[in-house]
Amino acid sequence: PIGSRTLQHLARELVADASLRAAHDATWHLVPCIDPDGTRLNEGWFADPSDRVAYSRRFYRPAPDEQVEWSFPFAHKDAWFDRVMPETQALMRLIDATTPELLVGLHNAELGGVYYYVTRELDGIVDALHAIPAALDLPLDAGEPESPDLEPLAQAVYRSPLSSEHYDYLESLGLDPATEVGGGGSADYIARHGTFGLVAELPYWSHPDSTDTSGSGRRYRDVIAEKAAALTELGAVLQAALDAAEPDLPIATPFLRASRAFVPAMGHIGTSEAARLDRIDPEREATVAEVFSNADVVRMFQLRFGGILLRAIDAEVQAGTAPVGLRRVRERLGAQYDAWCAAADAVEGLTPLPIANLVGVQVASTLA
Repeated sequence: PIGSRTLQHLARELVADASLRAAHDATWHLVPCIDPDGTRLNEGWFADPSDRVAYSRRFYRPAPDEQVEWSFPFAHKDAWFDRVMPETQALMRLIDATTPELLVGLHNAELGGVYYYVTRELDGIVDALHAIPAALDLPLDAGEPESPDLEPLAQAVYRSPLSSEHYDYLESLGLDPATEVGGGGSADYIARHGTFGLVAELPYWSHPDSTDTSGSGRRYRDVIAEKAAALTELGAVLQAALDAAEPDLPIATPFLRASRAFVPAMGHIGTSEAARLDRIDPEREATVAEVFSNADVVRMFQLRFGGILLRAIDAEVQAGTAPVGLRRVRERLGAQYDAWCAAADAVEGLTPLPIANLVGVQVASTLA
């Protein structure tokens, strides 16, 4: 919903403002929706994204090989991916036909502050990107990055990750990269044209702790160990439910395909977090933001992927075709999911962020 409104606003401004067109001397190619299926399966929460539990119960993330952003062709060492989706192929053709100077992916995160990915550093870009949230009264993220191997250019500004680099990072930990690396991303693909890539990752909610860089009094290594254990446990709980449900889920719905990918991924991520513990300074103190954001990753994954698995099961239950065994699985998982929702709901201090301000970040960072 943020990206759609960003494009609506930018299109209106470009049509109405001749000075804006002249200032940038550019041809704009606006793609309003690159993933119509994913959009349709998420639209249950679009009307009110301010309620985190309601959002999570209606949330959908496609399996990685069904995500446009992560299903570009990829070949590196023992990895090979060529199952390019039609939507991704369309985007590849557009990129190749236009050889753009700039490609902007319109993403959103969930909770914390604004952060960015850029494919390389430009003179003045960090100062410009930092100034935009400040001007719109939005926080800049200070918590744990999405992956520990990301290269920070400054606070909340990271170099866009390449799939080959993440493969090498997992390999360096002694892990099988195939557990996390599938297709390439848009950053991998646009490198052939020298295109500058930008993504502004925008949260729907913020919390005071997510931007607090003061010391927490806790060791960072302990925080990561706790997160690794919690994700491993989450994977075990979801895998047990999925295994019990599978015999009675004959239709491979998008929710089931997503669950088959993301449920085991919880355990893999837990393993990779545990594998890096020896690389962490045991005396390093975690910031308040790092403690909060690492704990919230667990909450986010509980709500996201527990909810998607429930939707996979409900496709049979609500159709009235589920046998008793599947209904029992639904009851047990539903009770666990309700407990996760209650725990997330009990976190005080969450502030929904104005959608218009979030749109402003994407528009302003694109123009910058």
